Amino acid sequence: MVYFGNDWDEILSGEFTKEYYQSLRQFLLVEYRTQTIYPGIYDIYNAMKYTAYHDVRAVILGQDPYHGPNQAHGLCFSVRQGIQPPPSLVNIFKEIKDDVGIDNTGKHGELTNWAKHGVLLLNMVLTVRAGQAGSHRGKGWEQFTDDVIRLLDQREEPVVFMLWGNNAKSKQTLIQHPQHLVLTAAHPSPLSAYHGFFGYKHFSKANAFLRERGLPEIDWSIS
Repeated sequence: MVYFGNDWDEILSGEFTKEYYQSLRQFLLVEYRTQTIYPGIYDIYNAMKYTAYHDVRAVILGQDPYHGPNQAHGLCFSVRQGIQPPPSLVNIFKEIKDDVGIDNTGKHGELTNWAKHGVLLLNMVLTVRAGQAGSHRGKGWEQFTDDVIRLLDQREEPVVFMLWGNNAKSKQTLIQHPQHLVLTAAHPSPLSAYHGFFGYKHFSKANAFLRERGLPEIDWSIS
């Protein structure tokens, strides 16, 4: 049983008894025992631990965790303080500066402050083998995170879903209710950021949407 320490405990309680999750759990027990896996076993669910269900104002959807040492810690695109921000995160910071005037560059790459202020930083796959991008895809994580998205879609209070890149965009079909805002763009990686991520102003659009509905805006500074 996973313990989040907030309302996700009750909301996701039925998930851990499902057959797919039991298979995923057995797979992970072997992987963590025999391989180097990121993030650390106690950081897998940090996205939900840091951002309670009823506190979510925005969702940023990543693909799978960073597969380099000391990078992944359970929040998509985020790295611990003291670790060099990866190129995709550098591009996210560049867009934030151009869009809302907040300069996060030259500080660190830890996005915990966003998570604690209502941004669910959710990867579609929550674990990965060291040095092997995508190695835990197709093992059951996608079903788990799809269910998280569906549960958020069922909320009456609006949520902004920020879907960057084709893999994230494919989850748009899970968001059915019209009270939510779905923002799509290219992935912020250096390969695609100049082809539909830069200039899309998702950060100001998210805050304008929340403000118009009487909800608190998101502070996009990292500290």
